[in-house]
Amino acid sequence: MDISAYTDRFGLLAVGLVAFFAILLALYGLAELASRRDRSRVVALVFLAPAVLFLAIGLVYPALRTVVMSFLSADGSEFVGFENYGWAVTDPDALQILINTAMWIVIVPAVSTALGLLYAVLVDGRAGERIYKALVFLPMGISFVGAAIIWKFVYQYKGSGDQIGLLNQMLVWFGAEPVNWLNESPWNNFLLMVVLVWIEVGFATVVLSAALKGVPTEIVEAARIDGANSSQIFWNVTVPSIRSAIIVVAVTVFIATLKLFDIVRAMTGGHHGTDVLAHNMVEQAFRLNNDGRGATMAVLLFLLVIPVVIYQVRNMRRQELETR
Repeated sequence: MDISAYTDRFGLLAVGLVAFFAILLALYGLAELASRRDRSRVVALVFLAPAVLFLAIGLVYPALRTVVMSFLSADGSEFVGFENYGWAVTDPDALQILINTAMWIVIVPAVSTALGLLYAVLVDGRAGERIYKALVFLPMGISFVGAAIIWKFVYQYKGSGDQIGLLNQMLVWFGAEPVNWLNESPWNNFLLMVVLVWIEVGFATVVLSAALKGVPTEIVEAARIDGANSSQIFWNVTVPSIRSAIIVVAVTVFIATLKLFDIVRAMTGGHHGTDVLAHNMVEQAFRLNNDGRGATMAVLLFLLVIPVVIYQVRNMRRQELETR
């Protein structure tokens, strides 16, 4: 290991930090000599500068560096243009990864939000409501790896005879043959989705339950007086009233799903047609030593997040305008 290279880098970093804080002190000194109006602007700049610096170093620079790497070869020594992106949309394995990711980001947020809303409606105002919420929220306290190991035991396959896995043992009890669930594509993808849904339903339930309690009772009573039944009240009164909470839950679960790595890694390692973008990004960069393709997967992941973020920002602005 070349210690001198690291020493030079730390030396440059130290010099840069010293210079940065020296500039801040100089600006602060100028603020003391400036007029009151200019002083407030300089002070604001002084306090914002560290945050801007850290964002630039920790977020902006890595993002730009990743985009540049996506146009380079495996070892980053040669410019290959859009070759990596061409691989991502033409290679059968890469296309399967994109299809899997699309299924995850559509099914998991929709199912998690729907089940969370259903459960919140069923337990709202019932005796033992807190206990029911605590039970469904418990999986949120388990790490993704821990949840993956738990469900891997549920799907465990042991040839013929008595089974370790609960699901296969139930099949044996009913006289059916056990199935190697995690090797059966495409069903293994849906079985992996069950794990994330199991974790996220608790979050959805808690948020949507709080939103349900905020629905004005006057609107509900007015709908009942007008002759609306329970179903009509739910779809035409309750759901529109908690629309913002539903969007927050769906967007949060969507982003968590898009970043999915742990469950796939712990349960299948991305084999048997279960790989997704976040997992393959790490595989390409660290196991296959192909930084170009790994960066390409990271960029595609980023591109999928952008529309959701834009939608959420616009939704928040619309809510702010409505509350004014």
